[in-house]
Amino acid sequence: MAIDTKLGVYICSGCSIGDSINCQSLAETVQKETGVPVCKVNGWLCGDKALSEINEDIKNENLNRIVIGACSSRYLTDVFKFNRDVLFDRVSLRENVAWTHKPNDEATFELAIDYLKMGIAKMQNSMVPEPMILDINNTILVVGGGVAGMNAALSSAKAGYSVILTEKEESLGGFYKQLYKLAPTKSPYFDLQVNPCDKLIAEVYSNQNIQVLTSCKIEKTSGQPGLFNVTASSNGELIEFQVGSIIQATGWKPYDANKLSYLGYGKYKNVITNVEVEKLAKDGKLSRPSDGGPIKSVLFIQCAGSRDENHLPYCSSICCTASLKQYYYFKEKYPDIPVYIIYKDIRTPGNYEKFYKITQSQDNLFLTKGDVVGVTENGNGSLIIDVDNTLLGEKIQIEADVVVLATGMVPSTFVEESETEVVSESTADGKKAAAGAELGAKILNLTYRQGTDLPTLRYGFPDSHYICFPYETRRTGIYAVGTVRSPMDSVSAKNDAYGASLKAIQVIENVRKGTAVHPRSGDTTYPDFFLQRCTQCKRCTEECPFGTLDEDDKGTPKPNPNRCRRCGICMGACPERIISFKNYSVHIISSMIKSIEMPDTESEKPRILAFLCENDAYPSLDIAARNKIQYSPNIRIIPLRCLGSMNIIWIADALSMGFDGIILIGCKYGEDYQCHFIRGSELANRRMENVQEKLKQLVLEPERVEIHTLSIDEFVKIPEIFNNFAETIDRVGPNPYKDM
Repeated sequence: MAIDTKLGVYICSGCSIGDSINCQSLAETVQKETGVPVCKVNGWLCGDKALSEINEDIKNENLNRIVIGACSSRYLTDVFKFNRDVLFDRVSLRENVAWTHKPNDEATFELAIDYLKMGIAKMQNSMVPEPMILDINNTILVVGGGVAGMNAALSSAKAGYSVILTEKEESLGGFYKQLYKLAPTKSPYFDLQVNPCDKLIAEVYSNQNIQVLTSCKIEKTSGQPGLFNVTASSNGELIEFQVGSIIQATGWKPYDANKLSYLGYGKYKNVITNVEVEKLAKDGKLSRPSDGGPIKSVLFIQCAGSRDENHLPYCSSICCTASLKQYYYFKEKYPDIPVYIIYKDIRTPGNYEKFYKITQSQDNLFLTKGDVVGVTENGNGSLIIDVDNTLLGEKIQIEADVVVLATGMVPSTFVEESETEVVSESTADGKKAAAGAELGAKILNLTYRQGTDLPTLRYGFPDSHYICFPYETRRTGIYAVGTVRSPMDSVSAKNDAYGASLKAIQVIENVRKGTAVHPRSGDTTYPDFFLQRCTQCKRCTEECPFGTLDEDDKGTPKPNPNRCRRCGICMGACPERIISFKNYSVHIISSMIKSIEMPDTESEKPRILAFLCENDAYPSLDIAARNKIQYSPNIRIIPLRCLGSMNIIWIADALSMGFDGIILIGCKYGEDYQCHFIRGSELANRRMENVQEKLKQLVLEPERVEIHTLSIDEFVKIPEIFNNFAETIDRVGPNPYKDM
């Protein structure tokens, strides 16, 4: 049932729209067919004069809904703004009609009419969102007192926010404190730098906005952004506090060198790791581990367990720079001993390349590409290293006193597969966990229905939208920073801390205003649950990528609105259609579908409905339009917040009312790509099984529904996908429900 609205429609004839469509005739047709009280044409709708006219109409005609038929909603977002109690929608007559279809053609005109009617239907069935403004906490919790954590705490504190910094050890510093020296970061990139960790620790303790808790373990974290409730134990004392956002800077741990017995670790005392070298150098004990004698030669093995499918498949970024740095440790104490570095590839990012260039010219340093195939002892304590696939094109054998394994970084969030089994035992709050909850690394000990810690990727790094929004995790208001997020050096970790600090502040300020963060930043809507009809199927709680929903003992969802990213995936998951937003719901989209004029079979005008994700697919369409790439005028496009928000009822409605075909296009997903809402596109693909079942029920051909994924740079594919699908529908023939 339509909401009490008074709506004005404003059509722009500029930017080639008027050259392609008779805008005055369009306005008259739309006003006649919909009965809207105001429908006007302007040659420059984004100009000050036109905007003033719209605002005058709002005042004089008591308009509370506006439809702008002009350029894409992705352009001029700062221009088209109205009072908060006036809802407005923008219909893309430029990109979706004028720039991509034949000018002054009947089919193009019909397309423009349908788009405006869809916009009108949307506004007539939408309500003004009311932001949920809560009394929130401004404090930022930083978990982890290494280089990233301390810098995140300092930057947040300097911005005027209270900070609680927790560290599991007795003192701050983490692995950063264990470093003897740092690789040079200033020109001429030659001299190693003194580790400034102690100075950084002193600065943290001297900042009045920072409370430091050492020997601290987070026992439980519940709540939501702005209102996280934390229970922690520090030095034997149990304390409770509330924070607005959380930065997880829990760092890394070295890859377990005991798994590298083929390189001699654990078998020979003189095979040590790069982490052990740092400790020996810092303690002034850089000598042969087996007997404490002087070292006569050293060999570094790069990628020891890294870039290896049997161990760590990824590059840890800093190992090569660390070995070059440690070369100088040995040179400082033993100036003339030979040092060998066997590498797969030398990778020294950024200005460290200059450090590499200077270092490789040292007389006593020998570098070669190769694969170490064996490390053995020769009987007198020295080690024999066999190297294959060298730059010399032949096998070589090197004798060395000490072998250093450049082992890689493993995030603190990594747990062995045997420890990540699905459980239904107990959560951090002592209650029974929902079936399907995952045991994480038990760092934050979240009481979330979906698990105790940040969801992780295959290698244990916290999952995020790693392409566009790397700081964001799948837990709103909790940000991963430093080496727990990605392998990096201390300089990068410091810069990373600044970014995470800004995000932690941003979420507090957004929640204060009742608005969303990434990627629908500023959205004031919240999902509304009509729980009286809930069947406790748990699909919404299981499929939400962000852990927004908890459950009661019966399985009824318990919303935590500040965790919500407003993607609508829960809305698409719900078979009972009890979830909706004020301006985005199953009913609203259905009303848009039903507003489209459906030609009869004799007219031979097929109609295809396209649902496009607003994050990659829909922007790709705009890029295609800028390039004036044409596609079939039989297609009507509805943008969705996420393809995962698509409810199957829309497909059923469209097919029942006579649409000949339906196409869905969302973000790519998989190892190299990712949906902006993490799992939305993947879930939409899974739901296609239900779509095919619906087609069988309606006795319709499976070819009538297609789903595709693409990234934003593949804009040339969208017209191709559209046109190919239009040809498929021509071949399959009209929908038999069209004339019913």
